[in-house]
Amino acid sequence: MTKRLFGTDGLRGQVNIFPMTPDIALKLGQAAGQYFRNGFKRHKVVIGKDTRLSGYVFETALTSGLCAAGMDVYLVGPMPTPAIAFLTRSMRADLGVVISASHNPFADNGIKFFDREGFKLADEVEDEISALVLAENPVWDYPEPEKVGRAHRLRDAYGRYIVYLKNSFPQHRTLDGLKIVLDCAHGAAYAVAPTVLEELGAEVITIGVKPNGLNINDKCGSLYPQVVSNVVVDEGADIGLALDGDADRLIVVDEKGQVLDGDQIMAMCAQDLMDRGELAHNTLVSTVMSNMALELFMSKRGGKLLRTPVGDRYVVEAMRRENCVLGGEQSGHLIFMKHSTTGDGLLAALQLLRVMCEKQRPLSELSGLLTPFPQVLKNVHVERKIPFADVPVVQDAVKAVEDALSGKGRVLLRYSGTESVARVMVEGQDEAIVNQYADELCEVLRKHLR
Repeated sequence: MTKRLFGTDGLRGQVNIFPMTPDIALKLGQAAGQYFRNGFKRHKVVIGKDTRLSGYVFETALTSGLCAAGMDVYLVGPMPTPAIAFLTRSMRADLGVVISASHNPFADNGIKFFDREGFKLADEVEDEISALVLAENPVWDYPEPEKVGRAHRLRDAYGRYIVYLKNSFPQHRTLDGLKIVLDCAHGAAYAVAPTVLEELGAEVITIGVKPNGLNINDKCGSLYPQVVSNVVVDEGADIGLALDGDADRLIVVDEKGQVLDGDQIMAMCAQDLMDRGELAHNTLVSTVMSNMALELFMSKRGGKLLRTPVGDRYVVEAMRRENCVLGGEQSGHLIFMKHSTTGDGLLAALQLLRVMCEKQRPLSELSGLLTPFPQVLKNVHVERKIPFADVPVVQDAVKAVEDALSGKGRVLLRYSGTESVARVMVEGQDEAIVNQYADELCEVLRKHLR
């Protein structure tokens, strides 16, 4: 057990196993409430969740802790993660809380926070909250009995978010004539996503819109885009959209059934912004996992790709620091800073649909901007997470592969933030050779990180 509760995207783990237990959630509510309570006004917190059965457990525990700390809690029920970021800003709340394990199976859950501006918390803030939760004898600064918080149900949350999304789409345009296949992964967007697209005029064929608490991400959604692909081809649809359980990421399928990842979506949107002269500093922000082809794409157009560590929060931090307007991850987190403070799968879909409508071209033609290099990602179970730089044999193996790639490929090693796993990524021009190098590196890690 580490002394840091939070990973790259909040707290996450299997339900009823540390740290995802009711007692930790209760203390987390107390600690976050105490940290963000400032001044003598009534303090507000917005809490949303995805469709996992365990959401009831953590919603109740967090509400109890936050109310005890003097926060008024506004419950919105199942809503996308980016909706909570939006509502927190819109309501001038002090804090937003999302109960979700994103693309993980139903047996997992997680908790993440947004500040009053709708941004995820900085590491140092999470560390202060963690220290209070994990302290042996925490000192709770409880308010007087008459200042304990109340819990409310925010009845019109869906409508507020729907209007916000539609306002990100040009007023004079519609989706009339477009047939869209939409997979909501039985997750948080199961109600709002079809409504938005239908109200804009699209014909929508839905998948994954019947959550039962146990089927979230179950062989559907952004991790299983082939499901959407098959329906797109069968139905002759114009585009397929696959969201994950909390709808903060998007994977797209073109009219031919070809799956497009976050890198390819970013290339299309970056090109559109460059054509308009609206890509600030001609810079696109993404993580170290993005394909080399995206870097070359930007370079050939006089722009640059700014890379960050893995995690959309780090992309957002770099975007804010450099005043950039577009960023994201290969996994499908896409941030349009003009409209949102965090990854929003449905908002990203609307931006891509706008480009399709304005260009009057099928998605398969627009996506031809980027042909990804073969990229292999493999996981290796490790007993110890020793810094790779401290293991000479690992460094020598990486250097040997990089020398063999001769500048026409990349190697990236990193540890999972939540599992005892090392991730090995190798990228190059020949898929067979890339696979071979990845296997060789995996074997080195197995031998020397036991």
